[in-house]
Amino acid sequence: MTVWDDLQGQDAVVAQLRQAAQNEGLTHAWLFTGPPGSGRSNAAKAFAAALNCDQEDVSLRGCGECPACLTILGETHSDVAFVRTEKVTITIDEARELVSTAGNRPSSGRWRIIVVEDADRMAERTTNVLLKAIEEPTPRTVWMLCAPSPADVLVTIRSRCRPVALRLPPAAAVAALLVKRDGVDPAVAERAARAAQSHVGIARRLARDPEARARRSAVLGIAAKIRGVGDAVLAAGELVETAQADAKAATEQRDAEEKAELLRSMGAEGAATLPPTLRTQVRQLEEDQKRRATRAQRDVLDRAMVDLLSLYRDVLVVQLGAGVELVNVEHEQSVRTLAGSSTPEQTLRRMDAVGQARTRLAGNVAPLLAVEAMAVALRPQG
Repeated sequence: MTVWDDLQGQDAVVAQLRQAAQNEGLTHAWLFTGPPGSGRSNAAKAFAAALNCDQEDVSLRGCGECPACLTILGETHSDVAFVRTEKVTITIDEARELVSTAGNRPSSGRWRIIVVEDADRMAERTTNVLLKAIEEPTPRTVWMLCAPSPADVLVTIRSRCRPVALRLPPAAAVAALLVKRDGVDPAVAERAARAAQSHVGIARRLARDPEARARRSAVLGIAAKIRGVGDAVLAAGELVETAQADAKAATEQRDAEEKAELLRSMGAEGAATLPPTLRTQVRQLEEDQKRRATRAQRDVLDRAMVDLLSLYRDVLVVQLGAGVELVNVEHEQSVRTLAGSSTPEQTLRRMDAVGQARTRLAGNVAPLLAVEAMAVALRPQG
């Protein structure tokens, strides 16, 4: 087993990174791009492990078995920093801390490596903080930035990085990975990989969590439920409420544990009232937690919209008689019903409405307003 094994369907990328890990064409800054689920952060992590692998033979680097590889894959290596945000954006203070970390010489490995998994979630002024560090890096430091596309990163940063472009792997490759790595039943793995549209992380969750599969089916059922404006408003409310509940479930216990740990560290555990200096720290934590919950809710809603798009894609495939396999085979009856009750032009308008709702959510429009506008556009016309 090597660090490259999880990069299914990325042979060209693996060859490029293997060569760089063998000191052929290695540079100080890399930009990993690819659609969600393509494995860009996994590729960066594998590359980081290969660069600091303990193997002296360069052809064996990335063995996946030495202490360096194992600690980097487990994100515990002292010379490799992984940066991701659960909030809406990476803050400027976090960027300054990265620059400070990048200035340190490696303590045990060959390279000090900074992996920024959400480079697209930095505002322009935040990205500019990194510019000089990437433009004039300290010796033995390698930056790895990850983003959905090169356009999501400032051109001044992009021009100083070597590009690594990943693609979505075939669904069959994702299913094979689920069977091999997680012991998932092959039939379940195939359905999950197809439903996730080759997004490895989502496919894994769908394959292992029956409740996740049920929630996805409920989202797809929205298309058939909407017959008028009233139905659209109700469906939008249900979708937003579900997203809020999922976000709360994912963050509530963690929020409570973080607050309890903060109070304990300040010696204020169980205190009825807090002095002003401590209240400021607690308020800052609560604001960070609120931003994290906001992002979690948006991520849930965005995924629901991607699922709806997959359904309308299938409807369009049936309407046009295209000879390609459906994404949602288990919902084929619903797909054919929708295809028979609408035209391809109507289906395309519905897909545009879903895409516009995703854009509005990304632009910080109130979720309920964005989803209601989308749902109204999904109702039958004429």
